[in-house]
Amino acid sequence: MNVRLLLASFAVLFAPALHAQTSPAPTPPMGWNSWNHFAGKVTDADVRATADQLVSTGMRDAGYVYVNIDDTWQGKRDANGAIRGNEKFPDMKALADYVHSKGLKLGIYSSPGEKTCAGYAGSYGHEAQDAQTYAAWGVDFLKYDLCSFGDQMSAERKAHPDDPQAGEKLMIAAYKKMGDALRATGRPILYSLCQYGFADPWKWGPSVGASMWRTTDDINDTWPRMFIIGQEQADIAQYAGPGHWNDPDMLEIGNGGMKPDEYRQHMSLWAMLAAPLLAGNDLTKMSDVDRSILTNREVIAIDQDPLGKQATRQYEHADMSVWTKPLSGGRVAVALVTSSWGERRMQFNLAEVGFPNGASVRDVWDGKDLGRQSGVFTGVVPGHGVLLLILSK
Repeated sequence: MNVRLLLASFAVLFAPALHAQTSPAPTPPMGWNSWNHFAGKVTDADVRATADQLVSTGMRDAGYVYVNIDDTWQGKRDANGAIRGNEKFPDMKALADYVHSKGLKLGIYSSPGEKTCAGYAGSYGHEAQDAQTYAAWGVDFLKYDLCSFGDQMSAERKAHPDDPQAGEKLMIAAYKKMGDALRATGRPILYSLCQYGFADPWKWGPSVGASMWRTTDDINDTWPRMFIIGQEQADIAQYAGPGHWNDPDMLEIGNGGMKPDEYRQHMSLWAMLAAPLLAGNDLTKMSDVDRSILTNREVIAIDQDPLGKQATRQYEHADMSVWTKPLSGGRVAVALVTSSWGERRMQFNLAEVGFPNGASVRDVWDGKDLGRQSGVFTGVVPGHGVLLLILSK
């Protein structure tokens, strides 16, 4: 075989494994993001208080380590073009040091466009400079939001009317430019793409250096929106794995728009989907119920399982669906999910999920072993809720 062809074949064969080894995200990233609750009002004090709460509530020890500042932190660039924080964030290096002192990591936000979604300074034309600034501050995570780069994409399409993919190619090149800039800093900064699933980022995200990419438009704190997003992930499971993750957006648990069973369904679906778990609530006002949902160790273990498999939808009928996710040690997680307002009796055949001779079954949310089961398993699922099980031999 031609040597170049052999090397190319090697690269293709082992690229996912190598990426997983070098990626800052061998399992789905976990942490907190400011946008869902604070939006444009987030301040340095809010971020410090969140870091404190992540420690005191046990969330850090449960795996939530990233403290991510979303849009509206940016001030103006100095005479040399370097970005600075605004009056809400007067000293980003000191903030990063504080977050790091808590055993946590700091995340930040920008855009490949000239402006962010909220109209603050983006990174267009300053990619390498911004990456170096983030590294000097001690940033560990970058969320890169498409936003105003749509203007450049539209101009590119007009300039190349014979190429229907001209805008998408420019977008991918822009994301790669920042990915290369982050890598050139020498600091391991987790790179998160936020472009709402446009142009199938799960197919090219790893090639631009990303560890995760949004697969959908924004979530909000309502059950219908959360449920729709969860269901939309069914066809892209093959693109998730160690070092590279599909991102159905942040968690809304604790923001008050859903009932506890709906939040348990939210947490269960995201765990089954091997999704990044980024809480988005005000941790200083978190209820015991919300904390118990966010910190359930068995649910988190499903999300963080080292196999890195995303669940697939095994069965769907009317207002009921069954999802399965292979776990390490030959185990399988099964989620029985309903969109019904009332409770549903649901069932599945153990043989169809890999256990023809039966399995030991554990109810994850109740924390109870249900004993040895075989044949058809039947369980009761609360309205807008979930029955989350782990099957083992």
